Amino acid sequence: MGWFVGQGFSANGWTDFWAGNRVNTWMKPDLYMDLGRAMERSGFDYMMLEDASLIPDTFNGSMETYLKYGMSAPKNDPVTLVPLVGHVTSRLGIIATITTSFYHPFMAARLMSSLDHITDGRVGANLVTAHSPRGAQNYGRPALAEHDTRYRMAREWVQVADQLWNSWEDGAVLGDLETPRLVDHTKVHTIDFEGEFFSSRGPLNTIPSPQRRPVICQAGGSPAGREFAAEVADTIIAGGKSVEAMKSYRDDITERMLRFGRNPTDCKVLMTANPVLGETNEEAREKKRRQQAENDDKLDYFLAALSYTTAIDMGKFDLDAPLPDGLTTDGAQSILTDIQRIANGRTLREIAIGPKDADSALFVGTPDAVASMMGDIIDESGADGFLLGNPIDRRSVSEITDGLMPALQRRGLVRDHYEHALFRDNLLAF
Repeated sequence: MGWFVGQGFSANGWTDFWAGNRVNTWMKPDLYMDLGRAMERSGFDYMMLEDASLIPDTFNGSMETYLKYGMSAPKNDPVTLVPLVGHVTSRLGIIATITTSFYHPFMAARLMSSLDHITDGRVGANLVTAHSPRGAQNYGRPALAEHDTRYRMAREWVQVADQLWNSWEDGAVLGDLETPRLVDHTKVHTIDFEGEFFSSRGPLNTIPSPQRRPVICQAGGSPAGREFAAEVADTIIAGGKSVEAMKSYRDDITERMLRFGRNPTDCKVLMTANPVLGETNEEAREKKRRQQAENDDKLDYFLAALSYTTAIDMGKFDLDAPLPDGLTTDGAQSILTDIQRIANGRTLREIAIGPKDADSALFVGTPDAVASMMGDIIDESGADGFLLGNPIDRRSVSEITDGLMPALQRRGLVRDHYEHALFRDNLLAF
């Protein structure tokens, strides 16, 4: 089980009734530290911190809607949360988002090793290739590389980082007070990497961390993304909209991993979920209906979100007509593919707001009912677990960690204690 902290360390959700005074406190770490404590208490594998280093302006060519709602901005760098959450937990994995298009692999390898030391071996890196040209422009580049080229870059990026993480041999650190001799220089090596996109002399100038290589997370949806994830990832997040889609995705990743000579059980595939919980099933369905009704008043919000993720301005299309055929993107291709697949004659307005049938939505009910449904879906799909995307407020956190997780524990579906100290070991243990 994981929890996706959507929009990272930001003001997202600042208007929610249960958000407290987030308009003035979103930039402080307390909520995320509380979240980490609650997640560890209830047996989660990891917290995943989203990030993007831009203020979007895809929708209507303006930053207005994004800043109006606090969507993706303003935000702090979520990497700063890793040592703070790590300080108040002892077993929870903490995954920070790293952009292979903007972070040089030496910088990232050193940062991740340092954080892995600080957290005693509980760090992961969610590797993304970025999908907005505005991010590239913030780093002095006129545009992003083409979609599949970005994944070729990411593959080489991992090669460099892996060589840097292994540039110190086991036993290089002597700590000999008599000689004195701290490090055996014959066991520390340059990597002298010269590739198509990156070069680095090495070695890394910090010692190997407890995990040596942090847990690698990926959200590969397109064919190029799936191939990259199957080759390098320890955990993959995917957005299956149905049991059939989840099974198809897991089967596809399994086949790709086998081609790379990897054991498919060595990579945990988590499907995204947003459970809506109530004390009765009807209360939960009514709660879901209220959420869906509220969406009608935030049409610009959802259009802006679609615009950002697809890198296509949805403001230029007729709201009450189907989405035009033949749309392509160099942004998040899997998101656009999902939208086109579920469109099925729906208007853009209907696509943006989402379905109205609360009775047919997945994961709506009492904690026991949702836990049972989750168990059944895992059995049918072959997926390994779920990445929750629920809002981060204290009510939501309590519903999940004190309601849903105990229900899952009673069914033996999630751990009731951690067996290991290192993140990767715990991820593979269950």
